[in-house]
Amino acid sequence: MFEKILIANRGEVACRIIRTCNKLGIRTVAVFSEADADALHVQMADEAYLLGPAKVQESYLNVEKVLEVVQTAGAQALHPGYGLLSENAYFAEKCSELGIIFIGPSPHIIRKMGSKIEARTAMEAAGIPVIPGLPLPYQNEDEAVKAAEQLGYPVMLKASAGGGGIGMELASTEQELRKAFAGNKKRAANFFGNDTMYIEKAIRNPRHIEIQIAADQDGNCVHLGERDCSIQRRHQKVVEESPAPTMKESLRKKMGETAVQAATALRYTNIGTLEFLVEPDGTFYFLEMNTRLQVEHPVTEEVTGVDLVEEQLRIAAGEKLLLSQKEIGMKGASIEARIYAEDPVKFFPSPGTITKWLQPELTGIRHECWVREGTKVTPYYDPLLAKVIATHDGRAEAIQLLVKALKAYEVEGIKTNIPFLIKALEDETFQAGKATTSFIQDVQHKTLYKNQ
Repeated sequence: MFEKILIANRGEVACRIIRTCNKLGIRTVAVFSEADADALHVQMADEAYLLGPAKVQESYLNVEKVLEVVQTAGAQALHPGYGLLSENAYFAEKCSELGIIFIGPSPHIIRKMGSKIEARTAMEAAGIPVIPGLPLPYQNEDEAVKAAEQLGYPVMLKASAGGGGIGMELASTEQELRKAFAGNKKRAANFFGNDTMYIEKAIRNPRHIEIQIAADQDGNCVHLGERDCSIQRRHQKVVEESPAPTMKESLRKKMGETAVQAATALRYTNIGTLEFLVEPDGTFYFLEMNTRLQVEHPVTEEVTGVDLVEEQLRIAAGEKLLLSQKEIGMKGASIEARIYAEDPVKFFPSPGTITKWLQPELTGIRHECWVREGTKVTPYYDPLLAKVIATHDGRAEAIQLLVKALKAYEVEGIKTNIPFLIKALEDETFQAGKATTSFIQDVQHKTLYKNQ
């Protein structure tokens, strides 16, 4: 096992990784920007190094500076967390060149899965069902329109290098497609440095189900059940849970085996997540693969009892998986809600200084948080403040517990989306386990905004 690792991230995920390292006796090195000098992850780590100014490009995304710190600190390995440099193949390659172990899959796999087109092609070759589509890149509107006409509307226009919901546009007509094309290419170029577009048939109102996998360097691979991530706003997840409501055991088994089949075909190592869209009849299609720790990983940990960060560290250190597939089970229900610094109605960011932060300590509630009273929430980074995870024997009880916890939060100085989360969790469609990816869109001007 490693003696010292550097965590190339910030916020709650950096704090999360440090906790597991402390449990395993691994020394930790934090990095920070000028805006994060007093951040919790800096205080928790054994060592901390300044990267640069607040702007993310000059600090957390500064590859050369991060690599310089790794060498200065004498860390044996680097954990990228999620977001930032976690799926940057160039960064992973540079770590390897310096003899630093990148805690994740190989640069080759990161690059292949980072391209939606290459990922789709690889899955088709592995016999994995993919969404009907024409994955060839399109350079102009006319080529995209011809492809859409061939598939039939509605279609999804997607950026090949997209992620986090960015670079996806639904088009139900030629006019909508033409309107979306230029804007989508520009956003993709700005966010990902790649404006390649492709088109798939739109799957209307599906569930968004993802399967967590873990694979060691000896070729052993297991899945750890599913997560339902259908509650999304603008293609970004807001509430996640495990197991998925109304999931039949036969479908769970089939999807789990499919995920393992895909990972094995790729010769994947470390942990990863295969995301699928699932239709009401159980038909499912590969959507994408995330080659990193997921924001929503705690719900899987709660129902399986497996520390996924520990698995990442052990696999990267060359150890075999701790559990076989037969030893992995799912017990109870776990639901996660993401607390953001944003207006709960208009969803605009709400930077500022937190003058009061009181989170309830309740049995069955887990907090993943990086803020406290006095924390300055800046406009430079993702506005995620905390994740609240409720776990109970049954789903209804877990929902009730999560709502109770959210209502007990006391936050002053900034706005948060807590009121929105409570209304979503109390909605009868969600409580019945019938929510699909259109849930928020369908009800936001009705139930969720009633009496606002």
